[in-house]
Amino acid sequence: MEKYINKIAKELNIADWQVQNTIELLNEGATIPFIARYRKEATDSLDEVFITKIRDRLEQLKELDKRRESIIKSITEQDKLTDELEKQILEAETMSELEDIYLPYKPKRKTRATIAKAKGLEPLAKIIMLQKYDNIESRAERFIDEEKEVNTVEEALSGARDIIAEWINENKYARAKIRKLFIKKAVIRSKVGKGKEEEGNKYRTYFEWEELLMRAPSHRVLAMLRGEKEGFLKLKIFPPEEEALEILEDQFIRDDNESSDQVYEALKDSYKRLLHPSMETELRAASKEKADEYAIKVFTENLRQLLMAPPLGEKNVLAIDPGFRTGCKVVCLDKQGKLLHNETIYPHPPENEVKKAIHKIQQLVNAYKIEAIAIGNGTAGRETENLIRRTRFDKDIIAVMVNESGASVYSASKVAREEFPEYDVTVRGAVSIGRRLMDPLAELVKIDPKSIGVGQYQHDVNQPDLAKSLDDTVASCVNSVGVEVNTASKQLLSYVSGVGPSLAQSIVDYRNANGAFISRNKFKEVPRFGDKAFEQAAGFLGIRNSENPLDKSAVHPESYFVVEIMAKNLGCEIQDLMTSEELRKKINLNDFVTEKTGLPTLTDIMEELAKPGRDPREKFGFFEFEKGIHSIKDLETGMVLPGIVTNITAFGAFVDIGVHQDGLVHISQLANEFVSDPNEYVKLNQKVKVKVVDVDIDRKRIQLSMKDAD
Repeated sequence: MEKYINKIAKELNIADWQVQNTIELLNEGATIPFIARYRKEATDSLDEVFITKIRDRLEQLKELDKRRESIIKSITEQDKLTDELEKQILEAETMSELEDIYLPYKPKRKTRATIAKAKGLEPLAKIIMLQKYDNIESRAERFIDEEKEVNTVEEALSGARDIIAEWINENKYARAKIRKLFIKKAVIRSKVGKGKEEEGNKYRTYFEWEELLMRAPSHRVLAMLRGEKEGFLKLKIFPPEEEALEILEDQFIRDDNESSDQVYEALKDSYKRLLHPSMETELRAASKEKADEYAIKVFTENLRQLLMAPPLGEKNVLAIDPGFRTGCKVVCLDKQGKLLHNETIYPHPPENEVKKAIHKIQQLVNAYKIEAIAIGNGTAGRETENLIRRTRFDKDIIAVMVNESGASVYSASKVAREEFPEYDVTVRGAVSIGRRLMDPLAELVKIDPKSIGVGQYQHDVNQPDLAKSLDDTVASCVNSVGVEVNTASKQLLSYVSGVGPSLAQSIVDYRNANGAFISRNKFKEVPRFGDKAFEQAAGFLGIRNSENPLDKSAVHPESYFVVEIMAKNLGCEIQDLMTSEELRKKINLNDFVTEKTGLPTLTDIMEELAKPGRDPREKFGFFEFEKGIHSIKDLETGMVLPGIVTNITAFGAFVDIGVHQDGLVHISQLANEFVSDPNEYVKLNQKVKVKVVDVDIDRKRIQLSMKDAD
């Protein structure tokens, strides 16, 4: 373990003890959010990013060692392991380096080289490799053997060259040099498959495409790989062949004679038949991994922004899932998101029951004391929004367009069926839209993140890596915000540090059977809510109406005694500390530092006393699309319109301008200055001004610009 600690610490430029303590906490079952928030003294306040890097790098190094052990075992069983070879294996730092060392000893299926060796041609290959002899044919004659199917000199030389070609391919130094050439100078070339021009039209950009692979952005690599997988494109990855052959020639050609000529022929064959395909496969995998990594990073950052979107809060909400032919499904929800009423209105074609729909909306707003109206942004969304804007109410009503991506996935899911077994998918979808306005995080955790619509090539990237990263992101967001234990769904509870799906269900069952929790200590009465789970979860589970005011804060129960001593020393109650800044200013944190409780924890406690259970999300802001712009046909070049960023990719950002088709702001149009990463310039759900650059109605494509759009 020590070698892991030293290596990780060096790579991350942090102290060995920080890595060691983090690994120990992870091994003890501590979660990343728990370590980041409640064990700052142990890690010197490492954040979730660093802790995640330590966890993931440790897993990689363990996997490398597992492969190392397997290779040593295999070579030992062949009785070929030497001290020098074992040393090389133990010192290998990457998987590719390890596999290069193992390649000559890797059990093979029948190859041209193994066939030649079986014919007794290995000694001839060794003679040729010495490159000391001219008239090599006379030496090859000695290996003619009809019984071994070596009938001519050329057959003998050909077999010897096959053996030499394999030696060259298995030479770790040659592989390292060719690998370096591929990494630096390999080109990726894409061509359309024969007869696939029309069917594969969406890949037209890549019908004749070539660029340096190391400079190809993630989205292009994944697009070309997808096109190849679907059979529309043919890809090749190759460096300059002359340079590759020169590298091999420098290493293996040691003279200028007939033997050297044979080695050169073997060298060319080795590169074309063995080395090039091997390196192309390896580089494909490496570039795919790199592209996946970036795409997953974009996806997780988008997801984080979506989950952390400002909540409207506890309001009575009327939610509408718009539609034309099937009508608009309307639901009324109370402040906790409970479904009170549902029905359907038909204000749009073909029914056109506008007056009837307006009257019904007015009735529902009054009957259920509605404070806000949520309108799905899908089909008929802008038309429905326009209807609501025209409707007169007796009081001010907030009307908000809500991104409904994933709502249909939720409405047909097991989670939705469990919540609303007696209602159909249309009602469930409308409920999801309304709840998403009230609290995006609490509602979106019920949906598979891949279905939320903020990713890039999410079905093409490494699925286990994507799932792990998305799961980390959801857990990070949930624990950052905290969870009100008495109202949270089991899906939301399951992401709380130390809880998980099984314990989440137990919490809900206990709550249903015994009523609301009145203190954090009551968590221990829940079946399977043991000491370890309590340690990990308690600080993230709040109780708004608890007898102990600290139960609604992020102060961990293990630190309650500190606050109690603070209050006692000042002769006041804990509640007084939470309401009086004057009292808090009298506290000298250094007086409370112990071996277990340091300044980082004490500082966090003081912040929580000042704003107990504060929500880290921004305050909700209102937004309206441009009046009179409802369809792509209403757009004109040069128009400047308000919009909302709906997705961010490596090549730019997609913006909803209210016409049922998001427009693209290419990365080159995000700002007047150079932008390398769109995520550094725009955020999901950000309200922006955009200028219409081009409109292609037939292809439903809108080009937008944020340059000079203000």
